[in-house]
This record gives sequence, C-alpha cells and structure tokens, in this order.
Amino acid sequence: MAVPPELAAAELTINLAELVENWRMIARQVAPAECGATIKANGYGCGATEVAQALWTAGCRTFFVALPVEGKQVRDALPEAVIYVLDGLFAGQSDFYIAHGLRPSLVCPEDLHEWADAAGGRHKAAVHIDTGINRLGFDHAQAEALSADADLMRRAGLCLLMSHLASGDDETSPSNANQRDRFAGLRTLFPDLPASLANAPGTFLGPQFSHDLVRPGVALYGGNPLTGKPNPMRSVISLNAPVLQVRDVAAGDGVGYGATWRADRPSRVAIVGVGYADGLLRAMSWPAQQDGPAKVCIAGQMAPIVGRVSMDMITIDVTDLNPEQVRRGTAVELLGKNIGVDDWARWAGTLSYEILTSLGRRYAKVYSS
Repeated sequence: MAVPPELAAAELTINLAELVENWRMIARQVAPAECGATIKANGYGCGATEVAQALWTAGCRTFFVALPVEGKQVRDALPEAVIYVLDGLFAGQSDFYIAHGLRPSLVCPEDLHEWADAAGGRHKAAVHIDTGINRLGFDHAQAEALSADADLMRRAGLCLLMSHLASGDDETSPSNANQRDRFAGLRTLFPDLPASLANAPGTFLGPQFSHDLVRPGVALYGGNPLTGKPNPMRSVISLNAPVLQVRDVAAGDGVGYGATWRADRPSRVAIVGVGYADGLLRAMSWPAQQDGPAKVCIAGQMAPIVGRVSMDMITIDVTDLNPEQVRRGTAVELLGKNIGVDDWARWAGTLSYEILTSLGRRYAKVYSS
C-alpha cells in the first residue's frame, strides 16, 4: 500500500534518470559485451517494476532476479525481456518458470535433469559453474560430465554459462585472477555458450572479466562497487524526514534508551521519526560502528546522531546549529547529496547492499526522472 507523503515517516526519492546513467556508464565500459541488470530484492529496495521499466526504455534487455516470484513480477511489467532466476530451479516448479518465460540458472545436476525433462529443448536456461566462491553451482567434475552429454544439454536448452566472483570488489585479491582462469578453462568445455562472470564490481576489473554478458547490481543503485576507492557511480536515492520536536537537554542528562549518550554541555536535541524499522540500522547508534558518529544533514550542516537508534526514531545533537534553522517540521537529509548509502554502511559496519535492501516500507516512495 502506498504511503501518503503527509503521513509517512519520511520521503524516499528514487532518481530513475541517475540509475539509467549508471547503467549506461557500465554498458559503455564493457562494450561490446551486453550489459544486463540485476534487480533482485525488489530492485535493491528501489522497486523492481519501476527499475525494470526504466532500464528497458534505456535499452537493457536482460534481467536477473533471485526468486521465481520476482521473475514473474518483472515479466508482468516487461513481456519481452529475458529474465534469469539466479537461485536455480525450485524443486517441482518447472511449470511456473515455463508459464512465465523464466530461465533458471541451473546450479546442480538435480536442477538440470528436472528442467531437461520439463523443457524438452523448448525452453532455455543458464548453467552455473562454481569457480571458487563455494556456494551455488556445478563443480568441475559435474561440469565435465555435462559437457560430454550433448543430448542432455540440448534438452535443457542451455544458452548461457555463468559463474560468480567471490572478491570482485577487491581488485587486489588473487581470487579474481584464479576464478577468471578457472572460468576460461571451463569455457573450453562449452565453446558454443555465451558466458557471464562479472557482477557490478567485476565490470571494473577489465575486459577479461566481461565476456559476453555482465550483470551489475548494487552499482546501478548508487552503491560503490570498489572497496577503498572513490565511488564512480551517481547517487540514486535520497531520504528526507521532518523534525518531530526540538528539546533542551541539561548538561549531564542522558538521551534515549540506556542513556548511552550524555550531554557534556547544555544541549539541544532534535527528534526524527525514522529508526531501525525503517532501515536506519541500530548499529548506527552513538558512536556508530566505524568512523562515527553517524550524521544527518540539516540546512546544509552536518549534525551527529546521539543516543541509540530505536525502532521508530533517532535523536540528533543540533546544539551548534542555528535555532532558527531547526524547528518542528524542518527537513532532515538522511540520505542524499551529502550522505550516501556507503556512509550508512560504514557507520553501521556493513555493506551498501544491506542498507539498500533494508530501507523500510513506511516511507512515501517517490520516483523522479
């Protein structure tokens, strides 16, 4: 159910034009490889339908989701799109995939045989080979056995060879070259299949990782795909909430549950109605996990979150801000041009992926283009 802006905890704005520019930048970078888009987890919290439609209009034709139900949502919006389901073929659900034109990424021999029996060469699928992350995927011996069975591959309608990088966001990790070389060896077993290895970080590792199709995810939504480097992506989301109240706090008084922050001077504290139920993680409580304290931006000035992040609210030390600029109803930037999802991730000791997919349902969601 859509939340009316006047009744919402905050307003979350998704700039689809910036998202499209992020996709186009990666597409130019990996050309002549095709640039797809990963839109699982409801488009990383940004709305799978809206994201898919914007990217389709921009020229994206291949989409990746995690679950078959996510694939159906995208299919309902884009009747002609190519849609892969990364979590494989759910047992007994071949008919669902076929009915909605979904291509499973087959991850084990059981997947393969069930799909081959159901598809009979009339419907397509990818095959996922593990090259070192040790999650989903055929091992090397299973891949060799499959490559020797031309009839099984035909009945399974194999049209894409996939693998997944374990450390693509760290360009110094030796596992990237190891996985690249293993994948190159596996490609010789399946010379007729187009190949896909690179997720969002992998698209920045060079042309040896791009192959025929890349599948960026977090970078499309403004997350930094490069650990320890400046973010090359455009900001996509902004989050703003009003001040509910400004109160005076005496020196020595505590604020919030457990009084984990105490004022060291007479202070003013602004209360904002956004908390961990809305995706502002409890780990961002004073003094935050890393590089704290976490901050917000009010009237162009940064102000620290103090006390604990609770389910429904945060408290902000605004003592150093002009009282005329911080009143009940004043807009507070939680995410936007001054504060990015990677800032939240750093303060919470986590990843931008978790921040994006945790953004709550109590926001009024607005799309701009």
